[in-house]
Amino acid sequence: MKLLPEQIAAVTRSKLIGRGESRFPRRGTIDSGDTGPGDLFFGLRGARVDGGEFAAEAIDSGAWGVVVTPEHAADLDGAWIFAASDPLAALQALARGWRRTLGARVVGVTGSVGKTSVKDIARALLAGPVHANRENLNTEIGLPLTILGAPEGTKTMVLEMAMRGPGQIAELASIAEPEIAVITNVGPVHVELLGSLGAIAAAKAEVLKALPRTGVAIAPVDAGSLEAHLSTAPNLLRFGPGGDVQAVESSVTDGVTDALVEAPGGRQFFHFPFSEAHNLENALAAIAAGVALGVPLGEMADRVANIGFSRFRGERLEMGDGIVLVNDCYNANPVSVRAALHHLASIGDGRRIAVLGEMAELGPEAPRYHREVGEQARGAGVELLVGVGAPARDYDPDELVGTPEEAAELLAARLQAGDTVLVKGSRSAGLEIVAETLSELIDG
Repeated sequence: MKLLPEQIAAVTRSKLIGRGESRFPRRGTIDSGDTGPGDLFFGLRGARVDGGEFAAEAIDSGAWGVVVTPEHAADLDGAWIFAASDPLAALQALARGWRRTLGARVVGVTGSVGKTSVKDIARALLAGPVHANRENLNTEIGLPLTILGAPEGTKTMVLEMAMRGPGQIAELASIAEPEIAVITNVGPVHVELLGSLGAIAAAKAEVLKALPRTGVAIAPVDAGSLEAHLSTAPNLLRFGPGGDVQAVESSVTDGVTDALVEAPGGRQFFHFPFSEAHNLENALAAIAAGVALGVPLGEMADRVANIGFSRFRGERLEMGDGIVLVNDCYNANPVSVRAALHHLASIGDGRRIAVLGEMAELGPEAPRYHREVGEQARGAGVELLVGVGAPARDYDPDELVGTPEEAAELLAARLQAGDTVLVKGSRSAGLEIVAETLSELIDG
């Protein structure tokens, strides 16, 4: 980051009380164990731990500087020392300042389902250099760290924005200052926290208020509860059937989706390296972001080979004997599980098996949502439905086990050649262990 210590102090409203050597920091960090030479460490105060207590350790590891509260700053030396009353606010302010210094074009992506996949696809398709969140760095801490990790020369940033309650998307948008806002959809995710789909839509729509007058909002044709908020967008592009960006033809062969995409810039064939119908929708949202940024369709089509998805999102694992495991356990809600079951129904020639964990944060209607998904699984041709954990009993599964390890042991005993297995659940269910344990049991 080509920001001098004096500039950092001004942007973060901190006091520079200790001097280091080199002029510029490399990136921002919050974990002293992950801090190395050139890093600017922020000692964030948590509910149980004050990160400022680890600032000396960060300096010993070669940190360029540290941002800590005044009581910690007084005893430090050997680096640039910044005393800030609120290190988290300083982190966010510096990220905003670096975003403005870069002058990169920013796409903000939020939504109940698909935002990570849209981010992954957009990162591959847009004109570069492109910088995007890695893993789940999409919160009030992760998003500014993502921005501070953007190297000089970054032309485009694709920033996924997570939401846990009212005001959070507005907070993230105030840091990222997007000019393009993608809202993938609104579904019953975080109902337990927000109470209704209308409240979820209002929270997601906060990003629209952050757009400049020349900004563009991207939303699905069938926007549902979000529709009432879209009139506030300065400009609007719709994706999906009948929208501004749509697939007028598509077919799937050997795991590749061939689609003729129509957009305001014309028509273009795309050869996507995936077979899931929901990822075609995600790709249309990403292409719409490219259209809003003025990227030609032909250029985006040339970059499809670069598409790669984050871990645990539809990973296809070949287990031997023609057994395929679809590891889609990063998260789960009624919308995403329905999409995963639809994909399961379209692949494989043998039995279809689903291992489903809890769909979390659904509030008092959770049992109903689980029952409906169980019915959808039967309708999708699932012959063996395995529930993991007590809440999964509402799926009315064929087998109910207590832990992911037990699910793997059951699969190891019951799998037949040619079976296709879907593993899906909220992160709290820990179903990534199913694939790991099953591989050990089969290979061992």
